[in-house]
Amino acid sequence: MPQHFLLSRAAKTLSIAQVFGMADAEVEVLFRKLRWPETAGAPVCPHCGGLDAYEARRPSGSLRFRCKACVKDFSITSGTLFGSHKLPLRIYLAAIAIFANEVKGKSALAMSRDLGLAYKSAFVLLHKLREAMAEELKGRTVGGEGKNVEVDGAYFGGYIKPANYKEDRKDRRLAKNQNGKRQVVVIVRERNGIGVPAVFKSEADAIGFISRRVHKGSTVHADEASSWNDLHSRFEMKRINHAQSYSADGACTNRAEEFFSRMRRAEIGHHHHIAGNYLLRYAQEATWREDNRRVDNGFQVRRIAGNALARGKSVDFTGYWQRHIQNA
Repeated sequence: MPQHFLLSRAAKTLSIAQVFGMADAEVEVLFRKLRWPETAGAPVCPHCGGLDAYEARRPSGSLRFRCKACVKDFSITSGTLFGSHKLPLRIYLAAIAIFANEVKGKSALAMSRDLGLAYKSAFVLLHKLREAMAEELKGRTVGGEGKNVEVDGAYFGGYIKPANYKEDRKDRRLAKNQNGKRQVVVIVRERNGIGVPAVFKSEADAIGFISRRVHKGSTVHADEASSWNDLHSRFEMKRINHAQSYSADGACTNRAEEFFSRMRRAEIGHHHHIAGNYLLRYAQEATWREDNRRVDNGFQVRRIAGNALARGKSVDFTGYWQRHIQNA
């Protein structure tokens, strides 16, 4: 029986012990190269784009640069997802490594205990890492001529506790007995390839999204749900009735089902509740992990950190706790 990739030597190229064994200068060099790959780590001013900057460390020893062109100070993380941070860079690197090592997810409570952080700090940090993962999914399309794409949906949130006595219980499948918080995650996954998630109120609402994200010429596989009937006018379809079999006549949605299996395990085993405004972030995280299941953890850490340092401030959490962002 072949060895599982995660058990192989090739999967383990970075450990937490290695992170905490690195000197401060090594961590700074790593972040500099990830932030400014075009200049091999030489600082580039985020204010004016100047290339002539010199070190101006603070009395505490934290690294700062001063641009000779505009005379403004900046750090390695200025203007990025990690901007205005108070934690050492080593803690950020360790957090990314711990996050990447978890196959199905990492709870904020566990991260706060691992690194000695406040729960709020860990919560925000993990959501920022999910934003970094989502950078790779922006505008992504799947499929193409002769390729197979699987489509499926799974509902999250909106749980209604049943009444104690059987005679008082209502049929929670009916819309009138629901609370309106139930949402469906729809995954569009290329067979043996990458995926794209989205969140809707119902599966039927995803038809336009699927049409935009799946290339013409693709063969789309879906289950027997009537929500997918409109896709027949846009793609060659193969349908599978799961009440009868998992696959038949070349039709199956097993890869999409695998995605939801792991996302459900993340919900049940780590997060316990993934719904509401940030459901899409959890779906994007699950997609990124699914796409990179056969990539070594050191490369995953560099990818996540590089994405975080290459983009601007957080969409969801800049000013979140100060209530600068309402109803986030």
